Amino acid sequence: MDEEYDVILLGTGLKECVLAGLLGVAGKKILHMDRNKYYGGESASMTPLEDLYSKFNMSPPPTDTGRGRDWNVDLIPKFLMANGLLVKLLIHTGVTRYLEFKCIEGSYVYKGQKIHKVPADEREALSSSLMGLFEKRRFRNLLVWINDYDEKDPKTYKDVPPNTRMIDAFKKFGLDQDTIDFTGHALALHSDDDYLEKPALETIKRIKLYSESLARYGKSPYLYPLYGLGELPQGFARLSAIYGGTYMLDKPADEIVYENGVVVGVRSGDQVARCKAVICDPSYAQDKVKKVGQVIRAICLLRHPVSVGTNASPGSIQIIIPQKQVQRHNDIYVCCMAQTNMVTPKDWYVALVSTTVETNNPEAEIRPGLALLEPIYQKFVSVSDLYEPIEDGTTSRLFISSSYDATTHFESTCIDILDVYRRYMGEPFDFSKVTRGLDADDNQEGAQ
Repeated sequence: MDEEYDVILLGTGLKECVLAGLLGVAGKKILHMDRNKYYGGESASMTPLEDLYSKFNMSPPPTDTGRGRDWNVDLIPKFLMANGLLVKLLIHTGVTRYLEFKCIEGSYVYKGQKIHKVPADEREALSSSLMGLFEKRRFRNLLVWINDYDEKDPKTYKDVPPNTRMIDAFKKFGLDQDTIDFTGHALALHSDDDYLEKPALETIKRIKLYSESLARYGKSPYLYPLYGLGELPQGFARLSAIYGGTYMLDKPADEIVYENGVVVGVRSGDQVARCKAVICDPSYAQDKVKKVGQVIRAICLLRHPVSVGTNASPGSIQIIIPQKQVQRHNDIYVCCMAQTNMVTPKDWYVALVSTTVETNNPEAEIRPGLALLEPIYQKFVSVSDLYEPIEDGTTSRLFISSSYDATTHFESTCIDILDVYRRYMGEPFDFSKVTRGLDADDNQEGAQ
C-alpha cells in the first residue's frame, strides 16, 4: 500500500466502480479501497438470503424460501436504459465482457388506481387504455413531433423552439393533465414537476432516449444484469487487473490526509498511501457533505408476479406512480424481478418500492406502491439520508459523489458520475469515444 497513486477511490459502490473504470482506461494509477468485506457499499447485492435477513436484524429466513445462494437481492436496484449513458460508459471501460444483461419485460405507469403499459410509440399510443380517442390522437401528434425534432433544424420546431417552457409545448398539443403526467414521469423520467418550467429540449431528449432504448430490444427500454447489480463492482475488480489498478476489501480508511488544504493520501492503520486525489462516497467524508433529504426503500419478497390486469403478468417490471396521482411532490417507484433475472429461486419474486421522504411517516408514503404488491411474504424497510458534497473538490482534490436517489433507473446516477469525472479530469467525458453498441461486444451475448 505504501506507493503513490494518481487517485484513491474509497467505497466500491456503483458510482465509484464506474469512475474507477473510466479513470483506469484514461491511464490513471488507481487504488480502490472499501471498509466492508463485500463489494458494492450502499448499493451491494445481498447473497445468500441469510445476509439480507441478518442486515435487517431478523432471524434466519424460513425454509420455504429455498436455497439462500439462489437469491441476489440488490439493496438499491436500478435499471439501465438500453441506449442510456451508463451502458455507453460500461462499453467504454470494457467491463461488459464480464456481464450479461436481460431486458426488463414491462414498463408501466399508475393512473386512477390502476396500472397501464407505457405507450412508447405511435402504434401503442393509439391502442393505449390510458387515454380517450381524441387524447390518443393529440398524444400521437406529440410523439411524432418529438421523433422528428432536431435542434439543428428549425423547420422541425413547429413553433416550439428549444428554449420554450415544456408546459407551453404540452399546451400547444392540447394534452390533458393525466397525459402530461405520464409523459413527463414515465417517458421522460422526471421525478417531480420542476421540468415543466424548464426548456423543452431537455424533455424532448429524454423521451427520445426512452424510445431509442425501447427500439433496441422491444419489450421495455430497461436492462438489468443477470445475478443483479452486484456483478458490476466485481466486473470492475476483474477489469482492474488489465489497467494495473489495485482493489482492497476489508480495508478501513481511517483518515484522509491533507497538506495545506490539499489531499495527499489516505491512512489505514499505520500505513499511508499517497495520492494526488481522492474520490469517495459520502460515508468516507462526513464532515464535507450536507444532508439534503431522505429516501425510503422497501424490499419485498413475493410468491407471485405483480398483477398488471392482463392474463400474462411479466416477471420483471418497472412501475412509476406520478406524484400527482397520489397527491405528492415526488414520484413513487416500483420494480420487480424474478428467476429469469437470476435474482430469486423459481416461483419467487423480489420487488422494491421507493420514494423521496416528504413527511414524518415515510412508510405511509409508499403505501400506494406496496398495495400493488400484496400479498407480501416479507418486507425489509429502510430510510436513508441523502447527502451532497459541500464543495466541488477542485481546490482540495477531494471529490465526493452524491447519495443514491429514489429512482429505479440509472440516468440520474450517471449524471453524478459524469459530474465527478468532469471535476476530477477538468473536462467532460467525450462520448464520441464510444463507438460500439452493447451487442457488438465480442464476448457479450447481448441482452436477451
